[in-house]
Amino acid sequence: MRVLLLLGALLAVPLPAFAEEDNCQDFGANDRLPVVVNHNLAAGTKLLCSRGYAVLASSISHGPLWAAEHLWSDDVEAAERLKRSGLFYADTRFSGSADLSDYHASIYDRGHMAPSGDQPTEEAQRETYALTNIVPQTASLNEGIWARIERRVRSLADEEGELYVVTGPAFHLRPIQKVGHDQVYVPSSTWKAVYSPSKDRAGVYVCRNAQQHPHCTQATVATLIQNTGIDPFPGVSERVKSQAWRLPSP
Repeated sequence: MRVLLLLGALLAVPLPAFAEEDNCQDFGANDRLPVVVNHNLAAGTKLLCSRGYAVLASSISHGPLWAAEHLWSDDVEAAERLKRSGLFYADTRFSGSADLSDYHASIYDRGHMAPSGDQPTEEAQRETYALTNIVPQTASLNEGIWARIERRVRSLADEEGELYVVTGPAFHLRPIQKVGHDQVYVPSSTWKAVYSPSKDRAGVYVCRNAQQHPHCTQATVATLIQNTGIDPFPGVSERVKSQAWRLPSP
């Protein structure tokens, strides 16, 4: 899939320079990025590559359908030494991006899918603040158990040496709640799929995007595919997808 990168400038908010990856497929396990198996979700999407992640942005949800990362232990250790900083901004590479005003006075946090805390450089960290990598998350989820899951995954990457991680939203409630003038979709839950090449094992965290007491469970990749229409690891065997790998508790 061809990736087009458009550099631009935003008034009042400096736009970070994006690095075009030599091969965007590097963010996918066995060089295969996630695929949308529910073709109804694929309309109006665009693949975007940044320094530390790839994302499939949707002009229907005005946010990401998935964000894929390849985490190395050395990069995770470098990220831990880096002070977290960044400014949210509309992504000029994609005409369907949400806008900053969509979140103005919203009850929802701007929740990262590919976390800024995973990134080993300031440039890569800033790129995670593009709104094509953001979904509306409740503060209780985003600042609580979801943040702990992100830290657990980084610790696991440090232990394993490398991990492939894919994160995304699910929209199961009807009608779908929306925020802002762009009608940005609010997910009913967010999920994070993890694959270890060394163990050849995979597992998934799934967290309800609830205002109070958000609850997280674990699932197989096969269950995630059935429930969301997205296969995070098409390069991984069906055996691995159907088996449960118990991930660290948040």
